[in-house]
Amino acid sequence: MRYMLMHKLDEDQPGTFDPSPEFIERMGAFVGEAAQAGVLLAGEGLLKSSKESGRITVEKGRTTVIDGPFTETKELIAGFALLEVRSKDEAMEWAKRFVDLFIADGIDVEVDVRRVNEGPAV
Repeated sequence: MRYMLMHKLDEDQPGTFDPSPEFIERMGAFVGEAAQAGVLLAGEGLLKSSKESGRITVEKGRTTVIDGPFTETKELIAGFALLEVRSKDEAMEWAKRFVDLFIADGIDVEVDVRRVNEGPAV
């Protein structure tokens, strides 16, 4: 089973997109451990919405295109990880460990854990 972990941060909270060297070290260790365990398929962090971003919204048939930063949005997806695990419980355990990386720096974070739609069995 594949699960997508998407973490959301508030761009206005200090330190969220300017991680400390200690945070980078903890993240590197976590990524290394997930890769060694064979569960990490992909993962990346994203830049602030003021850095080369855009948003396309379609509402009631009307398309709106804007450039970042997204000042009206408090929590933005700040990165993702794609995991191959045996169960939702295992995905949640990895997500809890990931959240701990932020807690150590006092950064508020929200992580969505979503199963990838594998489509019908062929």
